[in-house]
Amino acid sequence: MDYKHEISQLINIDGVDRQDVESLIAVPKESGNGDYSLPCFRFARVLRKAPDKIAEDLASDIVAKLKRINRIHERISAVRESVKSKSSLLDLLPENEKDDFRAEFSSLGKPFEKLFDDVSQSEPKKRADAFFYLASLAKFVDKVEAKNGYLNFYLNKSAYNKIILDKVAAEGDKYGASDVGAGKTVCIDYSSINIAKPFHIGHLMTTVIGAALYRTFNFLGYRAVGINHLGDWGTQFGKLIVAYKLWGDKDDIEKRGIRALLDIYVRFHKEAEKDDSLNDEARHYFKLIEDGDKDALALFNWFKDITMKEVNRTYKRLKVTFDSYAGESFYNDKMQPVIDELNAKGLLKDSEGAKVVDLSAYNMPPCLILKADGATLYATRDLAAAFYRKKTYDFYKCLYVVAYQQNLHFKQWFKVVELMGYDWYKDLEHVAFGMVSMEDGAMSTRHGKVVFLEDVLNRTVEKCLSIITEKSPELPDKEKIAEQVGTGAVIITGESARKENAAVVLEKLSSFAGEFVVSTAGPDLESVIAGKEQVLFVVDATQERFLYTPGQAAAFSIPVAGVISKIDIATERQIADAREMLELTGAAPIFEVSAVDGRGIDELMAFLL
Repeated sequence: MDYKHEISQLINIDGVDRQDVESLIAVPKESGNGDYSLPCFRFARVLRKAPDKIAEDLASDIVAKLKRINRIHERISAVRESVKSKSSLLDLLPENEKDDFRAEFSSLGKPFEKLFDDVSQSEPKKRADAFFYLASLAKFVDKVEAKNGYLNFYLNKSAYNKIILDKVAAEGDKYGASDVGAGKTVCIDYSSINIAKPFHIGHLMTTVIGAALYRTFNFLGYRAVGINHLGDWGTQFGKLIVAYKLWGDKDDIEKRGIRALLDIYVRFHKEAEKDDSLNDEARHYFKLIEDGDKDALALFNWFKDITMKEVNRTYKRLKVTFDSYAGESFYNDKMQPVIDELNAKGLLKDSEGAKVVDLSAYNMPPCLILKADGATLYATRDLAAAFYRKKTYDFYKCLYVVAYQQNLHFKQWFKVVELMGYDWYKDLEHVAFGMVSMEDGAMSTRHGKVVFLEDVLNRTVEKCLSIITEKSPELPDKEKIAEQVGTGAVIITGESARKENAAVVLEKLSSFAGEFVVSTAGPDLESVIAGKEQVLFVVDATQERFLYTPGQAAAFSIPVAGVISKIDIATERQIADAREMLELTGAAPIFEVSAVDGRGIDELMAFLL
């Protein structure tokens, strides 16, 4: 809760902007003067009163206002259960009370004029949010006093904490959801794996960051469209056909899938270094694919089916989904209209036989649209894809979750869209992240230098399972729990490396996963939560004070320092005493936690959820 903001909503000073009032509210230097204080000296000239008198008058007004808020809250609470079965609060009130209720709300002042309409909403979520806000207003100020020209506020944080936790418990996994994005579509381009190539660790960050954005936008009421822009076009397919015809084994490929395709792909590049005619043959077979040759297309589609079967297995483990798999090949017939428009608008320039858009005026190299041989490039396809997505989805935003090495590429073609005269260029956004590499350098599919993401997942899950088996051999569903914790460790690794390059070390990844389940001696969870109602989080006894759900804590024998429950929130003094006990005895005391490392439970809940 933004206490300063909420306190400012209670204060009305003629001739003074409410934001100016909020900026003056501060934590007093002396603890005996409340939790927050407003100096009234600056208002003396405007109000032509002494600061002491201003503080006294404001205190009297706020106390009266808080009484009205409490009276309104009590009246609404009395009928709240019945509201669930009615269309709105107004349906429950007698006609002669409706105007009185409106008058009560209006008397609270400008910030609260809309609150009556909000608590009268027939839409349950909006009405529930209004109830919550009203309840917090009714409870969070314990006392207001005027003292030496200051207006001092004493807050009842425990009461407000309980309201927050009630709301969390009532809403469950819907807590924090909103409709802020209602009616707006956000396209998110992420993962973008390559057909017939490994789903390697280099795809981890784009996949998990994109999936997190997808879930977040949906949670906020947007229509999120997850797009996997498949790399399913290019001369590499000609190379793969040549490799398959020379060294491929259908049964082996059916059995080992992408790993078998990778073996012959790597062999092709080794052999092509000695015999360049293989590259000519590869270009020939890709031309056959472009021309719709039946046999070449059959092999191309077979490679694609094998790839999707394998990658979907990994996506399922990561709980990653998509709404569209329209890849590069999908835009083959959609690029020419864009090229024609660029030409018609005078944007295409000749450059040694190639067609480019000159961006020198914007301190960028030219954006290459067509090679000298007429071949298209990534920029051509990305432009075609952007126009298709705008036409199909009419997006509010279109996000591209791609490594930072492509910064220039996106700046270039975003600028091309702007130069074409489309104002939605500003709705295109590159979500950059650090590049994933091997510990000894960059990955290379053609040299077989990759780490399969599936291998990373398997190793981390195996590590978790071995620790769980050692620590809790009788735990049911050990394999399921190990899968959840292991894949979770990999996902968190990908999400936490957003802005930095990351070197992949399997041992480090699997060790990181193990940290989720390693525990030391401590009281068992049952003794800690005995008699406690609706435990929401368990605080471990390590220095970091990690938080777990009760189920996680039980599964991994977490040493427990305390619990955050729905009731009986402790004071800071109790927590300090408990921590002192922990330091003196080395034991894990049982206590209710309202703050961890100095964070109040409301800030903590906002941080966690």
